[in-house]
Amino acid sequence: MRTPVRSIQIRAARAEDAATIADFNSLLAQETEARLLEPEQLRRGVEGVLADPARGTYCVAEIDGQIVGQLLITSEWSDWRNGFFWWIQSVYVPQCWRGQGVFQSLYSHVRRLASERAEVCGLRLYLEAGNVRAKQTYERIGLARTHYEVYEVDFRRPA
Repeated sequence: MRTPVRSIQIRAARAEDAATIADFNSLLAQETEARLLEPEQLRRGVEGVLADPARGTYCVAEIDGQIVGQLLITSEWSDWRNGFFWWIQSVYVPQCWRGQGVFQSLYSHVRRLASERAEVCGLRLYLEAGNVRAKQTYERIGLARTHYEVYEVDFRRPA
């Protein structure tokens, strides 16, 4: 039986959170794609977001001052809707905190923020195709699967 979770606090990440966020992103890549990220490049990427809000905003979940989850919000302009979609990225909750409402709290916070801004037309996210648990979580909180698929060319990843 799990111990009831204490109060989950959500806040915007700060520069001093960079190491934890980079660690979480590294764990996320290993867990979902069996991919090892280059630590220095990852750290610089996280610090770049934290230093420049135009690149995105990390939100972190805390319990008793300990970061127990994160997500990144980035924006994409939709000419069809004359508004911004907020993309939810870099979602990570350590295994020991899963199933305790951490992601639900992060998502509820982001959804509330987005709904308060007239220029935001919706929320989107993408995930590794085989991540069944994440799919179930996202559907449970009301996100709907779309008919879109994602294609890319990654200039920074070796072929």
